[in-house]
Amino acid sequence: MRIISGKHRGHNLSVPPGNVLRPTSDRVRESIFNILTQGGKNLKEKDWVTNACVLDGFAGTGALGLEALSRGAVHLTLMDNDRSALLACYKNVVALNEQANTEIINTNCLTPPRTNTPCTLVFLDPPYFSGFSKNVIDSLEKTGWIAEKAIIVFELDGKEGFKCLDNENVVEDRFYGNTRVIFVYWTSSKDK
Repeated sequence: MRIISGKHRGHNLSVPPGNVLRPTSDRVRESIFNILTQGGKNLKEKDWVTNACVLDGFAGTGALGLEALSRGAVHLTLMDNDRSALLACYKNVVALNEQANTEIINTNCLTPPRTNTPCTLVFLDPPYFSGFSKNVIDSLEKTGWIAEKAIIVFELDGKEGFKCLDNENVVEDRFYGNTRVIFVYWTSSKDK
């Protein structure tokens, strides 16, 4: 597993042994970032990565968030409550010398701490078939993690359903083998 593009291109990432984590494959990650950086009509003709404030929830190794930093994001928060995931995140942040731009938080995404710095790009890769999607978004919005106009990228199992919330607008829904990636354009309640 490696960083695909940007200033850390080709750098290998630490992954804990065993089946504790399910890191996003290089191929899927590359596809996600192609969509995010090229924008396109569905994504408001915008590069969502450059200068982004990023949240990588259920971070695992931190690969999605660190890929964003490599490609020009300005700040990253890695959020996870699994000990092996937190250790992998820490090792990867240090190996890339991104400590100044990264915060690692030991917390469950369902009960995050409050923040005053909402994120414009949010990656959520909850355990497959957990049904966390709706509850996680609700928790993150209430605690200030999601900017009023943001892109949220969900990674789910290919057979897993997805229920939209009132504030969500699914702009892309892609399948990569057994992986489903959903891109959501988020607007806060006051923007409706």
